[in-house]
Amino acid sequence: MNVERVEFHGNLVRLEPLELHHAGGLAAASAGAPELYHWSPIPQGKDSAAQYIDTALSWEAAGTALPFAIVRLSDNRVIGSSRFWNIEHWPWPQGHPQHGRVTPDSCEIGYSWFAHDAIRTGANTESKLLMLRHAFETWKCFRVCFHTDARNIRSRAALERIGAKFEGVLRSHRMAADFIPRDSYRFSIIDAEWPGAKERLQKLLVRP
Repeated sequence: MNVERVEFHGNLVRLEPLELHHAGGLAAASAGAPELYHWSPIPQGKDSAAQYIDTALSWEAAGTALPFAIVRLSDNRVIGSSRFWNIEHWPWPQGHPQHGRVTPDSCEIGYSWFAHDAIRTGANTESKLLMLRHAFETWKCFRVCFHTDARNIRSRAALERIGAKFEGVLRSHRMAADFIPRDSYRFSIIDAEWPGAKERLQKLLVRP
């Protein structure tokens, strides 16, 4: 079951459905600061970016992902990417109040990365707010999950800061960006926790 494409507009960023024409922008965004991307598979160069987009679009066609290019409003430049993925539709039985539901029941937000000059600017915070608001208020998801490489202390701290709850460590969970079996720290926000997480994100955006 595919999910409908959507474009998000904030005060700092716009999240556009990812397309092949974003390849040059993604390549430019990831250039110049390779030390930032130890823990995430980031496309380096236009050919790599095109392959990255092809993979994301194949997941979208399968109904398991919805990828975005993140565009900074101040200069209309692509500054990164993120996506909904592991999109799940649960098999609610006939007669259950949720039977016939067409929106996702749960999803993961991941493959999130930003250009060097977009880090600590509010772009990540606003992107998360826009995506989480869509997941909980439009899709009415019951949970949104996040995984990060156990070695990625900055990402772990960022997830804790927005109110995501640590659920545990998944050992040898996925192939890491440096091609070893990585341990993943798993976090989530459930629907009952969304109002508090939303308030945290909004406060972070207005913090001087």
